[in-house]
Amino acid sequence: MKLSELEAAIEAILFTMGEAVELERIAAATQQDEDTCRRVIRSMMDKYSGEDRGIQIIELNGAFQMCTKAAMYEHLVRIAHVPKKHVLTDVMLETLSIIAYKQPITKIEIEHIRGVKSDHVVNRLVEYNLVCEVGRLNAPGRPILFATTEEFLRNFGIESLDELPVVNPEKIEDFKLEAEEEVQLELDI
Repeated sequence: MKLSELEAAIEAILFTMGEAVELERIAAATQQDEDTCRRVIRSMMDKYSGEDRGIQIIELNGAFQMCTKAAMYEHLVRIAHVPKKHVLTDVMLETLSIIAYKQPITKIEIEHIRGVKSDHVVNRLVEYNLVCEVGRLNAPGRPILFATTEEFLRNFGIESLDELPVVNPEKIEDFKLEAEEEVQLELDI
């Protein structure tokens, strides 16, 4: 085995294991003697000690471990504490508004209003903690009821559902007429 191949094998072992690996196990896995492995690992430790590297190999009681250099911790903390930004698509906003105004509501009722399957979008809203399960409907199959969460209120800057904008009754009639016309057009095609 060439030196570069042995270094690559040791690097892969230490990276994959994620914990300290005894020298004898590394030697057995690479089919090399312990002295050769120790020399190669020490050489690798020197290479990794340069300032241009974010990782290092450390020795712990005759075992070796690949880990992050302490100088890199601040970067890791910054990325670990950056909250994931959730993007709400038009479909998600539409579904969320249906749930907000009709809660508690089942997926079947949401799908009836939207006219399409809504499993994925409802699951995504649950994942984003904007919607949660609040019980089950007392009907055959006991479908899950969904409602908005406190996170929904926080994200939309309202204290309670009472602050949701009131939909103008005339607009509701307009929406119903538009929906009926769309259904009629689809039936004519």
